[in-house]
Formats: sequence, structure tokens, C-alpha cells
Amino acid sequence: MKDKPFAITLDVGSSLANRTGAWRTERPVYVDRIPPCNQACPAGENIQQWLFHAESGDYEAAWRQLMRDNPLPAVMGRVCYHPCETACNRVQVDNAVGINAVERFLGDLAIERGWTVPPPETSSGKRVLVVGSGPAGLSAAYHLRLLGHAVTIREAQDRPGGMMRYGIPRYRLPREVLDAEIDRIRALGVACELGSRVDDLLAAQRDGGYDAVFLAVGAGIGRRTYIPAGDSARILDAVAMLGSMEGAEPPLLGRRVAVYGGGDTAMDAARTARRLGATDAVVVYRRTRDRMPAHDVEVEEALEEGVRMKWLSTIKHADEGRLTIERMCLDDTGFPQPTGEFEELRADTVVLALGQDADLSLLSGVSDLTLDRGMVHVGDGLMTGHQGIFAGGDMVPAERTVTVAVGHGKKAARHIDAYLRGTVHQPGPEHGPAAFERLNTWYYSDAPASVRPRLELARRVSTFDEVVQGLDESTALFEARRCMSCGSCFECDNCYGVCPDNAITKLGPGKGFAIDLDYCKGCALCAAECPSGAIDMVPEE
Repeated sequence: MKDKPFAITLDVGSSLANRTGAWRTERPVYVDRIPPCNQACPAGENIQQWLFHAESGDYEAAWRQLMRDNPLPAVMGRVCYHPCETACNRVQVDNAVGINAVERFLGDLAIERGWTVPPPETSSGKRVLVVGSGPAGLSAAYHLRLLGHAVTIREAQDRPGGMMRYGIPRYRLPREVLDAEIDRIRALGVACELGSRVDDLLAAQRDGGYDAVFLAVGAGIGRRTYIPAGDSARILDAVAMLGSMEGAEPPLLGRRVAVYGGGDTAMDAARTARRLGATDAVVVYRRTRDRMPAHDVEVEEALEEGVRMKWLSTIKHADEGRLTIERMCLDDTGFPQPTGEFEELRADTVVLALGQDADLSLLSGVSDLTLDRGMVHVGDGLMTGHQGIFAGGDMVPAERTVTVAVGHGKKAARHIDAYLRGTVHQPGPEHGPAAFERLNTWYYSDAPASVRPRLELARRVSTFDEVVQGLDESTALFEARRCMSCGSCFECDNCYGVCPDNAITKLGPGKGFAIDLDYCKGCALCAAECPSGAIDMVPEE
């Protein structure tokens, strides 16, 4: 939440003749409540605070506030599904604040202007191994380095980024943006050993003299399923297909491509197939759209680009150039059941997008771990059952998004730092929520959200150019100023202006207000007129 201006309540003890007397039953108190955007952010960003800087036009201060929690703002401004905007109180007035769009603007501006983060001034003398250079690994390495530790990332691939590079297509995440933010992290002194697969974790820790380990290997193995198929049927998995787009030659899929699955990876595979020349790309999914795990924005963009959807369908047999599809129906529990009705679908290639697993072979011989369905169980501090070994991202039970992984990296770094120093990390106190009902929304005029421009459709299906464009400075500033500062004082002077007893004193810019309880009658006008709900009336003791 926003750094609250220094607002206090005073009882200066002046003469009894000036006191309000025992009839005041309540007194006003400035409070600092957590805004719903902050509360909903999986990366733990202080969204309200960096929006506060952005709306004043101090973009570098806004970016530096962002970088306290998230080292990949330009990436997240493109691939995050922004649960902060779903939670935003402004959605009950007109539209949510375009938080994600402003984040991208700040991230892109930092790359353009070459803003950097200074390295730590002191060293702890401790060494940490991070296995994997995806979002969780990069986030952990960044925060650990700023805490003074020596960090080495070991990455099996020949380029860093994990599934951000090998799973998210370029039309969603341009590689020059990803590279710029990774280079900034490496410039802090984070060592990154590429093409360096870890096969034996304990041996790698011992031989490298590492004091702690953070595992962030991601989920890079596509799940398979048995499909009866002829010898000439061409079946690929989506993870391998998308990963091969980083090679010298793109995969040859043919003119008709069927993608089997219903998640975001299925949408990426189908949209990539269209860009590779498929005239017919169809997603085959066993359930209905409302039960699809893919995010709505991914489905909508796929449909716009001509991807067809076959709901309530499953693949029963694959031959060269054709598939046998069985229609399904949902039972009372929502589980798909076969109907015995079949049809034929023409397809040169079948792409399986049925989920992903992590490669946990490096954990062989590591004691005290709890593994379940291809995932590693961790405690509240993300430590595994083995002392000094932590894990996060897609390899632990959690929602599999870049934002969640970045949050895991930051959280793990805090706990690893405490572990290395022989202490226990204690998160700060939790504030109460800034509910919509506390706001005086009539102070905020209607200001519908800015719409990010998109690449024209003809170019979307023929190139890998970025589809969603960024805001310019004027629209980014407009979006930042739509924030209602829920739950935090922003020195609007309303309380000062409405107080009938002149009991409120301005302390100066950034210092907030003081309430002189010798004059305050407890009328509650200040609390009633506070636009952001930052004043409580509390009972007199």
C-alpha cells in the first residue's frame, strides 16, 4: 500500500476550558488499509504506492518502487493476467484501473532509458544456488543478490528465461524485452551458467560450496496420453512444439492442425500454428468453454485469429491426415462422458496440450522430501523437508503463472536470507482491507479505462509481431490518475476543509495531518468526507 503521510492524533493538554468534554464518544484516527489491488497481487507488489508515484509523473520513482517486489515489470506488463484489476474497487464505479498497462509502460520506459538497480554495498559471504532461470529463479536470484548473497543460476537450456522463452510465444512476449530485463538482473552480479543441467542436486550443492539452494526447474515436460494411431499419424506435444520456435527452423505442422487440450498452452499452440501457415487450426476440448482452464483473453484472441473450437469432443483415433472424434456430454458432476457419436476431422498434425510436469530427477537421493503427483511439497517459507533446500514456481502446488512464480521467488529469497543469517523471517503486520463501502466515490468523476491498441488482424495471423501494444505517456498518466487511493491518505485536504472546529492541522507536504483532540468534538465529518476511507472513528476509552 502507499506510504502513508505522517498523520497523527494529538492531545496537547491545553486548558480545560478548551476541552470538548465527556460527551465526545468517538474520536477520528487516521488508518492505513490494504487496497484490494495489493491484496490480490501474487507477486506482492505495492501497486498503490507505485501508482501514486506514476500519477505525479515521477515514472522512475514508480519503477523503482515496482522493482522492490518484481524485477520483471516489462514482462509482467505483458503476460500477467492481472488479478489486481479484477479486485480493483474502481470496477464498481466504471472500469478497473489499467494497472497492468501502466506496469508495462514503466517497464518499457526503464528499458528505453537504461535505468538500472545498484548492486548491494556489502556481501554476506553466503552462496546460494538457484536451479532454473524461469520467473521464479530469476526473481529469487535478484532479491537474494540485493540482500548481499552471492548467487549462481544453473540453467539446462542455452538461453535464460525458462518457460517465458520456451513456452510463451513472441507475439505475446518479444524476446528483446525478456533479454533486457534478464540482463539487468545479471548486471547485479548474478552468475548464470547456461547449458549446465543439474542431475544430482546434493552433489551440485556440495561441489559448489553453496549454503542454500532454491529449486525453480519449472514444468517443462508435456504430458502425454494414449491415442490409438496409425504408423503415419503425426503427433507432437505442445511444450516441445513451442520450445522449438526458439530454434533455427520452425516446426512443420501442415495446413490443418488439431490441438488437443483446453489451457493457455493449447491457445498458444493453435495461434502459433496459424502463424506458421495453418489454414485450419482447431482446438479439441472435452468440456464446454465455461469449464476451460484457459483465460478468457486467450480464448477471445484465438477466436479472433480464426482458431476453431470443438467443445465436448475427444480424439479416439489418429491416422495420417485425419482424426476420429467422439462427441461427449457432461454428467451431473460436470465430468465428460462418451456418447458413442463419432465424426471425422481432417488434420495433418495433432498437438497435445494436456498439461505439464516438472523434471524432478535431480532430486534422486535427496532425503526428507515429500513428492506428490510430480510436485514438491514445501512449508510456509517455501523450504522443502530437506534443510536448506527451497522450491517454488511451477514445481510446487500453486497456480502456474509467471506472476505467482515471481512472488514465490521473492518470498523464498526472504526466507533463505533469514535461514542463512540464523533467524526467522517475520512478515510485516497485516492491515485491514480497504472495502469499496468505505469510499466516497462521488469525488471521482467517470473516467473509463484506456484501451490498449492491438495489431491489426491481418498482420496478427501472418507474423509474430507483438499483438497487444503499450500505452503512450499521456494514456499511462491518465490510467495512473484513475486510482482512488483506497484506504490511504493522499493529502487531498478534505478533512482539513470540512472540520467545523479547526481541529485539523496540516503538517506539510508528505507529512499528513494532526488532529487536536482538545478541539475535536467527534462529529465524524472528516471520516464521512474522506474520499479514500482513511479515517476511522474509534470509541473513546
